[in-house]
Amino acid sequence: MYGKMFSSCLYGIDGVIIQVEVDLANGLPQTSIIGLPDSSIREAVERVRAAIKNCGFTFPMQRVTINLAPADLRKEGTAFDLAIALGILTTSGQIKLPAAEDILLIGELALDGSLRPVTGVLSMIDRAKREGFRSVLLPRENAAEATLIEDIKIYGINHLQELLKDVENSKVTRNSSGNPVSIPSLSFLQMHPKPVEQPELYISEDYMDVLGQQHVKRALTIAAAGMHNIILMGPPGTGKTMLIKRLPSILPAMTEQEALETTKIYSAAGKLKEPSSGLLRKRPFRSPHHTISPGGLIGGGSIPKPGEVSLAHRGILFLDELPEFTRQVLEVLRQPLEDKSVTISRARAVHTFPAQFMLAASMNPCPCGYMGSDHPEHHCTCSASRIAHYRSKISGPLLDRMDLHVDVPRPREWTREKLSLSSAEMREQVDQAHARQVIRYKHLPFGWNSELSGSSLHHFTKLDSSTHDMLRQTIEVLGLSMRAYDRILKLARTIADLDGLENITSSHVAEAIQYRNLDRAQIMMNE
Repeated sequence: MYGKMFSSCLYGIDGVIIQVEVDLANGLPQTSIIGLPDSSIREAVERVRAAIKNCGFTFPMQRVTINLAPADLRKEGTAFDLAIALGILTTSGQIKLPAAEDILLIGELALDGSLRPVTGVLSMIDRAKREGFRSVLLPRENAAEATLIEDIKIYGINHLQELLKDVENSKVTRNSSGNPVSIPSLSFLQMHPKPVEQPELYISEDYMDVLGQQHVKRALTIAAAGMHNIILMGPPGTGKTMLIKRLPSILPAMTEQEALETTKIYSAAGKLKEPSSGLLRKRPFRSPHHTISPGGLIGGGSIPKPGEVSLAHRGILFLDELPEFTRQVLEVLRQPLEDKSVTISRARAVHTFPAQFMLAASMNPCPCGYMGSDHPEHHCTCSASRIAHYRSKISGPLLDRMDLHVDVPRPREWTREKLSLSSAEMREQVDQAHARQVIRYKHLPFGWNSELSGSSLHHFTKLDSSTHDMLRQTIEVLGLSMRAYDRILKLARTIADLDGLENITSSHVAEAIQYRNLDRAQIMMNE
């Protein structure tokens, strides 16, 4: 006897539809699962056996073979339990599921037949919808997350026996003669409603709270308007961390597609805490500790999972005290910053995770932190060699990928300024600049100035002859790389957008050049 059900698993952060084939044959009672299952799937035999018996059914005393197809795809997780259990029950003739509907079955079984939630449901349902499935049966705790995908019926249950209610309470029919329990439709189950998104009640920290530092606020506005990487350098206590932590308050709102992308990543990583509130609407802000490993930062594992750079997708990755991170960890950032994705190769598969984020970092100017500071009590005691060693932890190629290098001195103002910009005012400037980019790049596969490259960079950042000569001379004097040259052009493009101008002027290029502080400092140290 042969039967087939459909379930799903994760491949990276994408869902994959899996055919769960069940074959019952005469022979010694034995149950085997084939198709490259991991240990948690092989253990499903005992979970399913106990659940079937505790729900009043009989586990077949035959040779049971369960194949997970496609067989060449490595599979992990407990999402196949429900499909395996119903596959065995239907193949052995104990129940009959509706044949008119294409049903996807997802869920982990407890020994008593109750269902437990699994991770990555959002990606699985998204794949099921694209492949033509019309309904999904899954644990009720996953139902709120599943309903974030529209135009597919979501049925959530807490226990396997909810499919076998009495005739008075449902349309399920039982036959006392031992014939299969017939379930003509899942319509007797209540479809889970789509969650209603709640308005944001949390008031984020505001730049109005920051005393002074107007030039830093300007740099942060530019960074947010074009999603440019930024690094702040200054003595301890000058507000570097406070300034960057307020950066999400001025970023443009995510589009529907961006929100879905981000939510799928968090779902696959098992970090979607409140799916009942809808898609993630706030741009991610990730701030890993400096002891993080390379695998934790970019993702990894025998079956790779997304790391911090992917969890920061469409948002901000903040590295506080940048030189405290190991050189090995910092160097793995170079490829994601350029490609906007992470590719992790393993023996059986190659996984690609999205990683389009803004890198924001902070650092002290020297090991003690007080070089160049006019602090009345603390004076720098670091030698030139110690300072050089400290800064050498950040490689030149990584520094090249930082668009803005901003000094953050000790604030002079100790009272709140009347003209201090608030987050709302800064965000209004950012939104206007971003709107110009959306219109400009509407026919291109990107939407931010920081993503310009190749021919598109030269097309959208044309300079007049005098401005081009000024930039060329500056590059020669400072000894900047061609990558730094490109990033100055991207930055100038964003500054022009903030000014509401389509043409880049010399003032825009000059302002962009001044944000290469660390390049100038490196030249002075070498001299």
